[in-house]
Amino acid sequence: MAMRSALTSLPARIRDPSASAAAGRRLLSDGKGRVLNEEERAKETVYIQKMERERIEKQRIARERYEKEKADADKNKVAESDKVTLLSVSS
Repeated sequence: MAMRSALTSLPARIRDPSASAAAGRRLLSDGKGRVLNEEERAKETVYIQKMERERIEKQRIARERYEKEKADADKNKVAESDKVTLLSVSS
C-alpha cells in the first residue's frame, strides 16, 4: 500500500519517462529552425485563416448593426423635428 501511494505522488514525467520524452520530442526542431512539420503548419494556417474570416465577419455584422441603428436614430430625429415644426405652426 505504501508503494502505491508513493508512485501516485510522483510527477508524471518521473512515473512514465517515455511520456515526457515524446512530449519533449515534439518541441524540438528538425535542425532547420522548423518546429512544426509541413502538415502541422498547413493545418495551423487553415485554422488561422478560418479565425480571421470569422473575426472579419463579426466586425462586418457589428458595423452593419451600428449603421442601421444610426440610420434609425437619424429617422427618429427627423420625425421629432417634423412634429416640433408642425406643433409650432399649428399653435
